[in-house]
Amino acid sequence: MKKVILLCIIALFANCVYATDTNNQGGNMAAVEQISEKDNYQKTIMFPIGEKNDAFAKYFIGQSYLAPISTTQVKMYNVTFEPKCRNNWHIHHAKSGGGQILIAVGGRGYYQEWGKEPVEMTPGTVINIPAGVKHWHGAAPDSWFSHIAVEVDGVETSNQWLEPVSDDEYSKLK
Repeated sequence: MKKVILLCIIALFANCVYATDTNNQGGNMAAVEQISEKDNYQKTIMFPIGEKNDAFAKYFIGQSYLAPISTTQVKMYNVTFEPKCRNNWHIHHAKSGGGQILIAVGGRGYYQEWGKEPVEMTPGTVINIPAGVKHWHGAAPDSWFSHIAVEVDGVETSNQWLEPVSDDEYSKLK
């Protein structure tokens, strides 16, 4: 019920913003449309989208969101990417064990290892990433995307963030 009330308030606000936008610039409407897209996407997945991923924003092109699923025993997070959003190339290091498992839960995205072709990810796709593998992952150009990121337990684990995925590399995706 609270969600319905909130959506009604957002809709009323959107109408007020549009009606008072005498220059018809639409800047505020874009923000309202973005909220609506996010809310509509949230209805399609079973895990929460979470909050803006500000802590790691410098390692992403575009907006991502982060929702902790489990922070004890096995750490798992739902990571959601707006269309065209992707993280930088990175490596999960570990003396032993370590790495990451990605489980796609909504939308459409990609995973790519350095020197290999991108792999399309749709709900149900599971990617096992061993420690030491340079890779990136993110949304398709035309779709929101969510995956559960599972941190594989290991000894002396760390992440090394590298260069962004260039627009040229990314534009080759379908």
